[in-house]
Amino acid sequence: MSGFSLRQVGMRYDGAEVLRRVTLDFPAPQFVALVGPNGAGKSTLLGIMAGLRRSYAGSCAYGNLELRSWNRRAFARQVAFVPQSLRVEFPFTAEQVVLMGRTPHCDGLFESPEDFAAVDEAMATTATLAFRRRDFRSLSGGERQRVILASALAQRPRTLLLDEPATFLDLRHQIAIYRLLAALSRQGLLIIAATHDLNLAASYAGRIVALRAGEVAADAPALDTDTIREVFGVEVRMLHGAHGKPWIFYGD
Repeated sequence: MSGFSLRQVGMRYDGAEVLRRVTLDFPAPQFVALVGPNGAGKSTLLGIMAGLRRSYAGSCAYGNLELRSWNRRAFARQVAFVPQSLRVEFPFTAEQVVLMGRTPHCDGLFESPEDFAAVDEAMATTATLAFRRRDFRSLSGGERQRVILASALAQRPRTLLLDEPATFLDLRHQIAIYRLLAALSRQGLLIIAATHDLNLAASYAGRIVALRAGEVAADAPALDTDTIREVFGVEVRMLHGAHGKPWIFYGD
C-alpha cells in the first residue's frame, strides 16, 4: 500500500498512556485532517508517523514496510514533516532554511541545480520569495511557518505530515495554505494535518479523523454535531453552503 497502515498503535510517556489501540489506514492520495482537543494524541501520532518517536507499541508501516525498518534518508525522501514551529539559532536566511529540505537528496558537498530549482519552486508556491534573503529569525511567526512549509515541499515528498500548519498565519494565508494542501492531495500526495480549526478542516479536507483521550473517536468525511459534542464537549450548530460543505457555529 502506498501510504501509512497503523495497527493497534500505542504510546506511553512516563507511564501515562497517550495513545491506545489506534488502527487506521492512510492510502495516498488524500487530505486528512486530524482533530481533537489538547492532549488527545494528535502530535504524538504525527510524531510516530514522521519517524520521530520509535518507542511505540503495535505496528506503523509506510509503503508496507515498518517504520523502524526504513533507512532514515530513504524515508525522508518520501515523507516530510512540518512542525508547529522551528527554532533556528544561527543567522540563516529564509532561502537557506528552505535549502535544508534538500538534505535527503544531497550526494556531495555542494547543492545541485536541481536543489536550487526545488527551492525556487517551493518558495514560489508558499509565497516566500519576497523575503528569501532575510534572516529567518527576523521573520514574523506566519512568515516562518510558510518558510518551514517551503522547506518540506523542497524535499519533494510523496507524503506531507503537518502539525497545526495554520499556526501564526493571518486569515488570507490560512486559506491559501489549506487550498494548497487540498491541491497537493489532488496531485497525488498524501496530506495529514493536525488542526484545531474544524471549519478549515471541513472546508478543505476530504476525511476527518478525530482523537479523544488517545483513541480514535471518529473517522468520516465530515463530523456531525453529536460527534463534535462528544469529542470536544461543546454545543454546535451546523449549516451547509451551496458547495455542500458544512459550516460550524459554536454555542447553544
